[in-house]
Amino acid sequence: MLKILLSISFTLSSLLAIDLITPIPKTMSHDAKRAALGEKLFFETSLSLDKSVSCATCHNLSTSGTDNMESSVGISGKTGQINAPTVYNSVFNFVQFWNGRAKNLKEQAKGPIVNPIEMANTPEGAVKNISLIKPYKDEFEKLYKDGVTFENIADAIAEFEKTLVTPDSKFDRYLKGDKNALSPIEKEGYELFKDKGCISCHNGVNMGGNMFQKIGVMIEYKDPKKISGRFEITHKEADRNMFKVPTLRNVELSAPYFHNGVVKDLNEAVRLMGYHQLGIKLKEDEIGRIVAYLKTLTGQKPKKYSK
Repeated sequence: MLKILLSISFTLSSLLAIDLITPIPKTMSHDAKRAALGEKLFFETSLSLDKSVSCATCHNLSTSGTDNMESSVGISGKTGQINAPTVYNSVFNFVQFWNGRAKNLKEQAKGPIVNPIEMANTPEGAVKNISLIKPYKDEFEKLYKDGVTFENIADAIAEFEKTLVTPDSKFDRYLKGDKNALSPIEKEGYELFKDKGCISCHNGVNMGGNMFQKIGVMIEYKDPKKISGRFEITHKEADRNMFKVPTLRNVELSAPYFHNGVVKDLNEAVRLMGYHQLGIKLKEDEIGRIVAYLKTLTGQKPKKYSK
């Protein structure tokens, strides 16, 4: 009965979600001066305890906004369990991090700086390091009345991250009315994406990032790393194995996949999602067409980060 109800829910969500997929805007409103400061800080290793790691270490802007590793490497070679999500289009997420522990980009920017296996610093240590660099100190004093503070460091980084959007994908052009933007196979993949129910979770401007969902909603998913997701924050049993639905934007570039980073291949990711989330065994040709469609979601990075 539960599977029947979930199936009905997926169908209804699919019908409602079709109109909710919208193109990524070309630009996002932001403070240009603070964003310029935030861009420098994004690449600044002095934010970390041993001055070896920056935001860009785990979020490579010249590739996919991730490090394309199963788990990122922090100071002293430390690694965690979670796969680093892309920073591109993160402004559209309703919360940040896989378990949603940050409500916005500013809160998210603070997290890695103080995480013991990432930058391993303290708010005071980060402020001290940045204050000792005179160009930073001067710029902060011009832009913020209270100068260099941990809040202002996070604010500047968040302002920069607002600019990291990837518009003008083939699919966006299709949504805007160019019906020739997609090939027949890509269009077939899009129809399968809707008909099979993928769209029930991957919708909105970011094709994800706008809800929590249990991994293994239809058929149990056994996580080899036993990461419990949202449960880590709420300690509610109903939130066990609940994660923020990842964006599908630029998904062909952001392997490996899932919160644990254990799936290396996009075809395999689609197969597993069909099985565990939708309760269906997709045929190989269906997977191929869906993947062809997913590759149309690759947008244009900011020019300075495009190869």
